[in-house]
Amino acid sequence: MLYRESGQYKTTYSADQAIFTIPQDRVFFALLMLVAFVGIPMVATNYVYTALLIPFLCLSLAALGLNILTGYCGQLSLGTGAFMGVGAVTAWNLATRMPDLNLLVVFALAGLVTAAVGMFFGLPSLRIKGFYLAVATLAAQFFLPWLFVKWGWLTNHATSGVITAPQLRILGWEADTPMEKYLLALGIVTLLALAAKNLVRSNPGRQWMAIRDMDIAAEIIGIRPVVAKLTAFAVSSFYIGVAGAMYLFIYLGSTEPDGFGISLSFQALFMIIIGGLGSILGSFLGAFFILLLPIFLTRVPPTLGFDLSTALVSHLEFMVFGALIVFFLIVEPHGLARLWQIAKEKLRIWPFPY
Repeated sequence: MLYRESGQYKTTYSADQAIFTIPQDRVFFALLMLVAFVGIPMVATNYVYTALLIPFLCLSLAALGLNILTGYCGQLSLGTGAFMGVGAVTAWNLATRMPDLNLLVVFALAGLVTAAVGMFFGLPSLRIKGFYLAVATLAAQFFLPWLFVKWGWLTNHATSGVITAPQLRILGWEADTPMEKYLLALGIVTLLALAAKNLVRSNPGRQWMAIRDMDIAAEIIGIRPVVAKLTAFAVSSFYIGVAGAMYLFIYLGSTEPDGFGISLSFQALFMIIIGGLGSILGSFLGAFFILLLPIFLTRVPPTLGFDLSTALVSHLEFMVFGALIVFFLIVEPHGLARLWQIAKEKLRIWPFPY
């Protein structure tokens, strides 16, 4: 009764092409944004900001970028961590060497530089695909962190290789507290997520999905694989580069280039597999699940009387991640996003049987 499309007619092209085509979805999204921008800052603690919300937003954006490439275009990549490192190092150099530059411009330029690097490492996708493409992108994961360490200019010749983000300042406004950093990250992620939602529904997004489903058939109907694949690498790397800049400036504060290792790449891949390939929502659901699971394994067993060591909890994380990936690949390949879609479908016909 509360969630029905029947009887809701669209009389203009703009209404038919809206992201949220029915009022119920628009109301739900408005309430979600109200809770995120107003409700959470009223009740959240500094621990919730720094341990859950801020890393969730940064990693969600990285997962969203990877999902554009892998979920929508079908190009498997294992270089997410390295591309996040490119965005972080580029943003740090821009903010350090040009301190008067607006922070949002710094993030945008870091994304553009990462997009160029991603297109370069995406060139093998014009000849190879699948497992071989994953190995080719894996080369970026080993080469780029090595370059960050060996090319001293990138870290201002710091002996330890550690880079520390400067003060977050945008047009005179300084983000000092965890709540202000959270709101900054939330605003950036919201804008980029809406842009991605529009992009995957546009002509480039349809070309990506055609390449993903069958590249030979897509080429026959006039889609140029060179353009489609390289634009997917560029857009994906842009999002991942901005996520890397946020990861350093808003979440970590300081890190070394080696911190953007292969484990970060696998973490992003786990997020989109569990959350749902080819789904904007799935990127956020997967990131939330991956971040919440370690906290769950750390906090819940002691309350039940099981005192688990840190090493055991770490091993359990890998075991649960592996089991969940196998489960979703076999039972529900479209991940948590598909479960949400099924729930909405059942709500449409409630209280009648499915």
